[in-house]
Amino acid sequence: MRFHITFLSTYFPEQDGSLDVYYQHVLEQMQLAEEVGIDCWWFTEHHFIGYGGVVPNPAVMMALAAGRTSRLRLGSAISILPLHHPIQVAEDYAMADVASAGRLEFGIGRGNTAFDYTGYGIPQEESRGRFEEATDIITKLWTHDRVSHEGTYWQFPELALFPRPVQQPHPPIWVAGTSVESLGWAGQRGYSIMTVPHVRTPEQVRPGMEAWQEGLRAGGHDPAMRHCKAHLRVWVDERADRAREVAEAGITRYDTINRLGRGGNPAFVTAVDPGYDWAGMRAMGRNIYGNPDEVIRGIETAARNYGVDTLGAQFNFGGIPHAEVMKAMRLFGKEVMPAFQPA
Repeated sequence: MRFHITFLSTYFPEQDGSLDVYYQHVLEQMQLAEEVGIDCWWFTEHHFIGYGGVVPNPAVMMALAAGRTSRLRLGSAISILPLHHPIQVAEDYAMADVASAGRLEFGIGRGNTAFDYTGYGIPQEESRGRFEEATDIITKLWTHDRVSHEGTYWQFPELALFPRPVQQPHPPIWVAGTSVESLGWAGQRGYSIMTVPHVRTPEQVRPGMEAWQEGLRAGGHDPAMRHCKAHLRVWVDERADRAREVAEAGITRYDTINRLGRGGNPAFVTAVDPGYDWAGMRAMGRNIYGNPDEVIRGIETAARNYGVDTLGAQFNFGGIPHAEVMKAMRLFGKEVMPAFQPA
């Protein structure tokens, strides 16, 4: 198991403080992640809402993070390609790779929030075509000296991208998705993938995973050299009862801001579904919290049920105080991660 951290902001001013303080806390958490042995830190991209919208451009945060870290890899989870001109995306993330001395992990996808498309004036029904065309443009700009393009959505004359990424032929590419079509396409291209177990059962995810593996083989790519990352909310405490109390309160706030951000009516949105199956979610590895032994078992369950080899743990969620996040991360590095090291 490889250990990453996925940061999807759930910003609550009353708990998290002003945004300038919040950003500094995130950077301090990144520095600690490097210290405890986390391999990669992922920034999500959202827009216009407290759920993820604090980081509308992950490449900007990567530039800040590059100066605070030396080993930690930096990922986008994801860059929502259909919303942006691919030349701008190629430039922004090439700069992030250069600034970090070649530590970029480039995660891409179509996004899952309709208002992102409304706000940017992009028809959401064009998302797949724009996504695939943008991917082709970005990889060509990163791997060719000069590129011109005449496509369905973008056209430009011959030009040279500057700067080019440090990593050659290009930084590792990851695709977020669940459908057979999306993940099969990712496999044929030789890309790694990422998924979010807390919103889908193993049965819902499995067909896409199989399509990805089949795509890898069909494209002549070694599945052992590609990875699947799960974004999971994780919390650990020496005391199981205290871990449950903090984690369930954080998950409740997380799910509330998620629903409100996706257009829910505040008068009718409850914190969690009345029938939310707390025990079942833990038993399937869809939420992971408890004392170190319980968290170890939860990770093993998630890996078994979802076929993932990379945990994108999220510790900073639902307004949990910065000091508590730092404490949980230290305990995770000390008591949980060593259980997954080779003997």
